[in-house]
Amino acid sequence: MKISSKELRQKWLAFYKSKGHTDIGAVSLIGDGSTGVMFNVAGMQPLMPYLLGKPHPAGRRLCNVQGCVRTVDIDSVGDASHFTFFEMMGNWSLGDYFKKEKTAWTFELLTEVFGLDRDKLCTTVFEGNASAPRDEETASLVIALGIKPEHVFYLPKKDNWWELEGTVGTPCGPDNEWFYPIRNADHPVFPDDYVEIGNDVYMQYRKTETGYEPLASKNVDTGFGFDRMLLFLNGLTDGYKTDLFSGAIARLEQLSGKSYDGDETARRAMRIIADHTRTAVMLIGDRDGILPSNVGAGYILRRIMRRAIRYCRQLGVSADAMSEVARVFIHEVYSEAYPLLAEKEDYILGEIEKEAERFDAMLVTGMKEFEKCVQGIARKNEFMKKSNPDYPDETVVGGKQAFRLFDTFGFPLELTEELAAERGLSVDREGFDAAFKEHREKSRVLAKGDAKGGLESHSEQATKYHTATHLLNAALKTVLSPDCNQKGSNITDERMRFDFNFPRPMTEAEIKAVEDLVNAKIAEDLPVVYREMSLEEARAEGFVGVFDSKYGEVVKTYAIGTFSKEMCGGPHVEHTGVLGHFRIVKEQSSSAGIRRIKAVLE
Repeated sequence: MKISSKELRQKWLAFYKSKGHTDIGAVSLIGDGSTGVMFNVAGMQPLMPYLLGKPHPAGRRLCNVQGCVRTVDIDSVGDASHFTFFEMMGNWSLGDYFKKEKTAWTFELLTEVFGLDRDKLCTTVFEGNASAPRDEETASLVIALGIKPEHVFYLPKKDNWWELEGTVGTPCGPDNEWFYPIRNADHPVFPDDYVEIGNDVYMQYRKTETGYEPLASKNVDTGFGFDRMLLFLNGLTDGYKTDLFSGAIARLEQLSGKSYDGDETARRAMRIIADHTRTAVMLIGDRDGILPSNVGAGYILRRIMRRAIRYCRQLGVSADAMSEVARVFIHEVYSEAYPLLAEKEDYILGEIEKEAERFDAMLVTGMKEFEKCVQGIARKNEFMKKSNPDYPDETVVGGKQAFRLFDTFGFPLELTEELAAERGLSVDREGFDAAFKEHREKSRVLAKGDAKGGLESHSEQATKYHTATHLLNAALKTVLSPDCNQKGSNITDERMRFDFNFPRPMTEAEIKAVEDLVNAKIAEDLPVVYREMSLEEARAEGFVGVFDSKYGEVVKTYAIGTFSKEMCGGPHVEHTGVLGHFRIVKEQSSSAGIRRIKAVLE
């Protein structure tokens, strides 16, 4: 059976509507905080309150196609079957029908609507244990429908039981998983040649302190993978050859001049770019859309986008390829299912382009730092072999070096690992984890108010204000006098206070000129580049030290384009475009020869 993604979506919803279900539509991909996860990772996740007993406003029979995002196996994306964004086709009974109806409907859908061969279908059921009996009922029902008895397999709790771990009093129960062959179509052998295509969970028990007891009101939770079902129905083994991706892949072939089927390296790069761009489109274009950042869900998005940009370079195309691929998803693939994407097209493409520009700027500097790491390893090996020719080559990039690339230049660890692997090197993951843990502990201290540099908190907004002091300091030197220097600061989440030496009040024209210059540099979206160097080297390169006495032999420096160069230990944003609009609220005297500016970011 050949079927398009749009047809599959329509057939699923139409089938369950014919069985009295209401299409409840898809909810936001972004977690609302109630489930403890950043993204919706399963079709049933948004329904959890109703499966636990809350009445649903749409009734007791529900269905939908729900988008999901999972990034736990992002390193596997690039093969034929892994995706970060995917969809789940679901339907639910909230205390209504149960096993007899559900097994019959699943069998009908798979064999009569989707045309799968009943003789090749396999299913698994719960084998039972000391706490709950063997699920003979489901086994009998599927055999009566036409599943071969030898194709029904009893599996243990870890395979065929659903419950919320660590909870008491919640619904739980056995599940009935459905499988279809992906290989050896004429003589498939279970489980080697089969892949799961869907799952019916029967919530018929209540979890207690000592085991399980029957529920008076039983639920059904069904989940079938949309992308995987599309694969089977079209007789494919490569998920990137369905119409969900074929247009994006064709565009990448056109841009790169390379064939998806002709080169494994190019094929892997195209898969990663296509998958990650699709996920970026969905997360930015979501009704609760997010943007790439350095924290939380925004960091996950940034990691996905930067990995795609990295593979654009490997494929030999510019990062603009992401925008080209994004247009395919917006207009050709998801225009009907997700109409909001078309409404937000300019916004989505603009944010993709901004992130590509940021990463390209940081990648240039970061690659130089990576090359220094590689050269350092080579120099060490050369030196050691002079005295001992049998000395084994060092082949590991240090954990602290890898963390610096991550923390300073935005390199995800896997990017450093990929770069290292290309040179025959590996990365000290344990050392990276230790450096990350140390950084996290320092951040906690800062968050408690022990931060230096005038910060009262270590929040995202305070970090923006701290970066803005650098721009203000440079602007004052440009507008008033090169001899102006910072003499103190105080930063909260609401405002910044900045003291500097100057013998008289600023005029209104000078205040406006400083404001305009700072906002111009914000509008340029300049990269904020961090480097460690000797104090002597920093001074030679023109970095300004505000309080020389507090610096050691090795100093931390931050360059904002060519506009500002300061030695500083505080937290900073990665680029100025995130700061917003800078406005001076007040300019006044602080003490003899010292002026004070109070300003806000809007």
